[in-house]
Amino acid sequence: MTTQTEAVDLAGLRDALGLLKDREQVAERLLDSSAKHSFDPDKELDWDAPFEEGKWFWPPELVSLYDTPLWKRMGEEQRILLSQHEAAALASLGIWFELILMQLLVRHVYDKAATSAHVRYALTEIEDECRHSKMFARLISRGGTPWYPVSRVHQNMGRLFKTISTTPSSFTATLLGEEVLDWMQRLTFPDERVQTLVRGVTRIHVVEEARHVRYAREELRRQMVTAPRWSQEYTRVTSGEFARIFSVAFVNPEVYANVGLDKREAMAQVKASGHRREVMQTGAKRLTDFLDDIGVLRGAGRRLWKASGLLA
Repeated sequence: MTTQTEAVDLAGLRDALGLLKDREQVAERLLDSSAKHSFDPDKELDWDAPFEEGKWFWPPELVSLYDTPLWKRMGEEQRILLSQHEAAALASLGIWFELILMQLLVRHVYDKAATSAHVRYALTEIEDECRHSKMFARLISRGGTPWYPVSRVHQNMGRLFKTISTTPSSFTATLLGEEVLDWMQRLTFPDERVQTLVRGVTRIHVVEEARHVRYAREELRRQMVTAPRWSQEYTRVTSGEFARIFSVAFVNPEVYANVGLDKREAMAQVKASGHRREVMQTGAKRLTDFLDDIGVLRGAGRRLWKASGLLA
């Protein structure tokens, strides 16, 4: 909880982006937006409508194999099928990430005043994330594809991370998980080549995630100014390691086997794909620019971000 004395002490603090915003005022605005622009996916979307013939489940340019030699050998039907399985894999990844995020948010507010707007917004965000996870799960089931869990190694690393994470490293990881997918979904929901149900799911997620990103960015700025030096350094290293894990988990090799492709050949071509590398770096650029501005991308952490492929 930020006491009145602490609020006075923090007044006038700034970082490279300017003055820090008042935590309670930010939360009040986000609560007001949540009251006006929140959705119930079960009621908002037509889950019973049939899928449209010949439409994609993810924009083709965002499919991992796009513009590779293997992609050029694939027929249109197989390409669309791959887009469906990759959409399911990304929804599965989103559920994994949101389960971690919800636990990190609960830890963040555990010892703060429940009457504060900051805590009330965190609880509101947890409500949003619960609905998103259920929405993603329903989308996977509706498409008839498998659920694509992350690897056992990544499951255990996620369990370790959410246990040892500090507040600034938690919010850095939050932004990593939210902003790359958000960039992709902003390209998806207006794309008329994509299935109507998928566009509806991404539209809801984009609208509500915009508030989550704002909350996390403002809190991370505050944390990087006020946290002790060891915590700032810890954040730089853990964020770089999480970027590496996230970039690997972003492609699930099982999708290739399930659409009749050789997993090893497909993964090798994805790794060699200049288009794919550009997509991931472009999707992360808004975030990496922000993290660079506030001092997260330094030293060993920056090297880990480069190794992840998300930072040029």
